[in-house]
Amino acid sequence: MRTSSRFHAVTWLLWALAGAATVQLAPSPVYVALVIGLAALVVEVHRLDTAMARAFPLLLALGVAFALLRVVLTALTTHGVGHVLFTTPEGTLPQILGGFTVGGTVEAPVVLQAASEGLAVVGVLAVFGAFNAVVSHHELVQATPRAFHEPGLVATVGLAFVPSTMIAIQQTREADLARTGGHRVGRRRMVRQLLPVLESGMERAVHLAESMDSRGFARTRGGPRERAAGWCGLAALLSLAACFVALVGRSPRTASLLGGLGVVLLVAAIVLASQASRLTRYRPRRLTSTDGAVAALVWLAPLGLVVLDRVSDPALRWVTNPPSFPEFSPVVAVVIVLLGVPAAFPQQRGDEDVP
Repeated sequence: MRTSSRFHAVTWLLWALAGAATVQLAPSPVYVALVIGLAALVVEVHRLDTAMARAFPLLLALGVAFALLRVVLTALTTHGVGHVLFTTPEGTLPQILGGFTVGGTVEAPVVLQAASEGLAVVGVLAVFGAFNAVVSHHELVQATPRAFHEPGLVATVGLAFVPSTMIAIQQTREADLARTGGHRVGRRRMVRQLLPVLESGMERAVHLAESMDSRGFARTRGGPRERAAGWCGLAALLSLAACFVALVGRSPRTASLLGGLGVVLLVAAIVLASQASRLTRYRPRRLTSTDGAVAALVWLAPLGLVVLDRVSDPALRWVTNPPSFPEFSPVVAVVIVLLGVPAAFPQQRGDEDVP
């Protein structure tokens, strides 16, 4: 079984951030589809044998379902934009619900724009779904600063929700078929499957809470450095909030000073909280030169898109009014293909653990 990745967890995090940034910078459907294909390729090469990895198709399916729902809702509530495809019965909601019209004309530019934006959401979900499929979350928690160890642990537990729920649903279906002799019974089937899933989820949550409480999770008292870190964090938040107000008031010089002060105070808070933490790391994994090279190459994709957008006009966005096919630039495609660099480094034999 493959339980450890060839690359460091920080490298995979940088890859996921680069992929999400690429989707935001080039939301045209042709480029988003290319990012989704590269994410699937990375999963195929570096997929771990974990429940998180098995959740990748489910995340894609959820993204597609959300995109379709977005298309339907947008098409039924946005009118007067362009060419009318067909007309549906319409009705006006009460003022307490917004008072807008649902139904009526369904127009091509609205449908295409909603589909393009929905596909961008699917692209972001594909990138982070691939990240969940190839990264070791235990290693990711170890790589975080000690100040974020407890929030990182909570986030890791939260990420385990989807795969654990999938396993519970599969087990419930198998038990239901065993009770009925292999015959699917439709009567009250949803209730027979939903209640055991909720019950098993509650039991896992209670057991996890008891286990963490018995180990003294988040029970340590704050020392002088932790209190200083808290004051620095509060001052950083106030400074950043004042920076936002200065930006609204069109005072760029004041906003720059307040933003810089907020960043410095935030870094100081993290350093102080990390130094005050008494946690130790057992044999932490180090970043290698290969990790650095891969992280640098994948980040050339979003940086290259920024340069191309400034130097030329590569049509990174799709103009849907009037309806037309999205433009395709081979140069942009070559830049985006850099996200597939990790697939050029397949797993090594030493990265596989056989139980």
